[in-house]
Amino acid sequence: MIYVKQTEQYGRGVFAARAIQKGEYLEEAPVLIIPEEEWANMRDSILTNYVFRWGADKAIALGYGSLYNHSYTPNAGYITDRKKGCISFYARRDIAKDEEIRVNYNGDSRDQSPLWFEVLE
Repeated sequence: MIYVKQTEQYGRGVFAARAIQKGEYLEEAPVLIIPEEEWANMRDSILTNYVFRWGADKAIALGYGSLYNHSYTPNAGYITDRKKGCISFYARRDIAKDEEIRVNYNGDSRDQSPLWFEVLE
């Protein structure tokens, strides 16, 4: 249903291998939890660009989970499930075949807060 390829703007990204309907789940990505006290040692690493907030801790989503790029007008969203230790990604609207799938890194699709990088689109 989804695949990864190079984008023109942000490096790798996740794309739709077929048309995806609004509300359809894209994947359930298990996570690796990085405890707050261990994150201090990793803060200056490349991992900073791939983590999700997980309470006071951080999480790396496996599968394609940490490769979705950002948009302030995302076509996908995600739900974190701490009990199951996963992040579920779903389509917020219909997504065309070969369209890049993007989420809002701020967690809320309406949140326009600045990020740690220049948003190109």
